[in-house]
Amino acid sequence: MTIKIGISACVLGEPVRFDGGHKASTFCLQQLKPLVQYVAVCPEQAIGLGVPRPAIRLQRDAEHKIKLVQSRDPAIDHTSAMLAYTEHLLPQLATLSGYVVCAKSPSCGMERVRMYDDAGQQLGKIGVGIYTRQLMQRYPWLPVEEDGRLLDPALRENFITRIYACYDYQQQMKEGFSVARLVAFHSRYKFLVMAHSPVAYRELGRLVAGAKLFDAAELSLRYLTDLMQALKNIASRKQHANVLQHLQGFLKKSLNQPEKQELADVIHRYRQGFLPLMSPLTLLTHHLRQYPNQYLAAQRYLEPYPEQLGLRA
Repeated sequence: MTIKIGISACVLGEPVRFDGGHKASTFCLQQLKPLVQYVAVCPEQAIGLGVPRPAIRLQRDAEHKIKLVQSRDPAIDHTSAMLAYTEHLLPQLATLSGYVVCAKSPSCGMERVRMYDDAGQQLGKIGVGIYTRQLMQRYPWLPVEEDGRLLDPALRENFITRIYACYDYQQQMKEGFSVARLVAFHSRYKFLVMAHSPVAYRELGRLVAGAKLFDAAELSLRYLTDLMQALKNIASRKQHANVLQHLQGFLKKSLNQPEKQELADVIHRYRQGFLPLMSPLTLLTHHLRQYPNQYLAAQRYLEPYPEQLGLRA
């Protein structure tokens, strides 16, 4: 089964923007496309707005209600049509494992969308696109990212990590949720979570330990939502080094003293910023091949997504 990713149609290069253009993402079209199945959506075109079309914007009235209106003639209001379309579409997107939206769009922007008042004055970049706001409210666990932010290597790697973790969880539970499946999943993800959020590492551990106290559906949703929120944090060098030291501990009875010292030195040099993350990871996986450890080898921290994406390099 292929990972399904929602995506703004313009980000796939389709000429559906208001001016007849597109915002094709090189990363989405070249690196990610061979590994996923895209579900392309242009909500503005879907509600009947043509290409090209008059520009639209977010407008907040005196009662703080957000509307989607035509920029030149705010009396032309597309809010109801957009909300109706979104309400119809969202149930069909429950199997997605991630979503790439178009930045700054009044329908699709994830954050920092321009907002106006009734008089047409700018209130600042404080809005969220109406379609994307509904999407994130309906699926709070879904990894969502903007095309522009994917140009940042750290944000791009983080987003892909979340996509693959989400998909893995969905696959783990496709036959139905069970505490045994949750424990098995969490066992594989403990150190990835630790790298991104030591606090969430402890909290998720307690949640799993008390799993039998919760309703199954409630627990499944809470765990996935909390997991995705934890992984949203960018892992620091210090946190990666801490995880690497924990993993080294599993090999302490296998490695000889020179091997232990070499690995410890490489981890320390990585933590100081002199080496990339791949240096200690490569050495650690080398030792794993020599001294197999089933628990360690199962850790998704070592390979959270396909190596061919080259994101850690």
